[in-house]
Amino acid sequence: MTVTKMSWRPQYRSSKFRNVYGKVANREHCFDGIPITKNVHDNHFCAVNARFLAIVTESAGGGSFLVIPLEQTGRIEPNYPKVCGHQGNVLDIKWNPFIDNIIASCSEDTSVRIWEIPEGGLKRNMTEALLELHGHSRRVGLVEWHPTTNNILFSAGYDYKVLIWNLDVGEPVKMIDCHSDVILCMSFNTDGSLLTTTCKDKKLRVIEPRSGRVLQEANCKNHRVNRVVFLGNMKRLLTTGVSRWNTRQIALWDQEDLSMPLIEEEIDGLSGLLFPFYDADTHMLYLAGKGDGNIRYYEISTEKPYLSYLMEFRSPAPQKGLGVMPKHGLDVSACEVFRFYKLVTLKGLIEPISMIVPRRSDSYQEDIYPMTPGTEPALTPDEWLGGIDRDPVLMSLKEGYKKSSKMVFKAPIKEKKSVVVNGIDLLENVPPRTENELLRMFFRQQDEIRRLKEELAQKDIRIRQLQLELKNLRNSPKNC
Repeated sequence: MTVTKMSWRPQYRSSKFRNVYGKVANREHCFDGIPITKNVHDNHFCAVNARFLAIVTESAGGGSFLVIPLEQTGRIEPNYPKVCGHQGNVLDIKWNPFIDNIIASCSEDTSVRIWEIPEGGLKRNMTEALLELHGHSRRVGLVEWHPTTNNILFSAGYDYKVLIWNLDVGEPVKMIDCHSDVILCMSFNTDGSLLTTTCKDKKLRVIEPRSGRVLQEANCKNHRVNRVVFLGNMKRLLTTGVSRWNTRQIALWDQEDLSMPLIEEEIDGLSGLLFPFYDADTHMLYLAGKGDGNIRYYEISTEKPYLSYLMEFRSPAPQKGLGVMPKHGLDVSACEVFRFYKLVTLKGLIEPISMIVPRRSDSYQEDIYPMTPGTEPALTPDEWLGGIDRDPVLMSLKEGYKKSSKMVFKAPIKEKKSVVVNGIDLLENVPPRTENELLRMFFRQQDEIRRLKEELAQKDIRIRQLQLELKNLRNSPKNC
């Protein structure tokens, strides 16, 4: 009689990402001495691209953020120049995916601003934005660039509205007005034809952004949703939230049927918000808790069990937020598949963490670097607003990312007027509810008065010039 022995070895799925590990940069490659904001707003306060790192900083009397060229690591001087044009705390910052030196910021002062960072970084404080966008009546908590269209920006405010801005004209062109409370998170599918949001009203929504139509809605009473992310082209959404027993959990949803989650998984009993990050190229999901030091990672598939735990990166230093490097900024020679920039508030430190696939060969690893969305937009604002959807323009990482985008941002010349979207004037006087809002309104009016005075002064000069020209014409010999 033969006895079959059970193997003691655990049953691993065969996966090329099973051994991915996190590698923290050496201290000299970190960014030190940064007064990271103490704001408790649930955002990352950090944005990174292939050239610059931007961090929201603690500042008195307004909002500011630092922009540091990536090669300028080490200790940052206390008097390092800042972007400091906002009159209230900066709540979110995001780099333009197609133009390396253009960054959007939003603030408690109800404005969204677009800034152009000079070549090589800031040499002095920057107070003048390329564009100031006014349309929200309360503070603005989130900004997101459209993933395939140039110069289309989304902003979500505490007035429960999402505004879509066409930066070619510097105006809001659409308003999404389906939320009944503060919007917590926005995420796009790959071609930007769908937007998903989580909201304080405990609802998860899938929205057609151009019409503002809600295609799907989930009432998340048992799983209080906080954050959501589209899982590439899988037609799936992943949310992080809190269970009815106040444990942290994640849920996977079919984007076309939000009646029930496909799976719900308990993570742990900690209280910090869970930030999800998804890499569509490797199908890896990273979960990082605010106030934790660890980052868990999983592999996602379209078949059951859908979610396979891979490993956990651990660190004793708690993270306030995390910036993520776009794919084209990674070091492919080191088999780096993801890179975080971790904000360690207590130390005033930004710590790069590289997620690396261990490989012996030095040659380019085609299987872990498929073609990936690049730095060329697929659409113009008019095309997208006209109803066209197009997949991202892909690039290969084989040659390493060298070329700089040829695109430049041209700010439209704006005349101040009422902002009417969906038949509603967004700038009509909304009575302030708090002292802070009253102050913000006061600052905005001061700005407006200053602008009008400047305009008036320019017109006075022009009138004098024309009067002189007229006088000269009258006195010229031809008219005698």
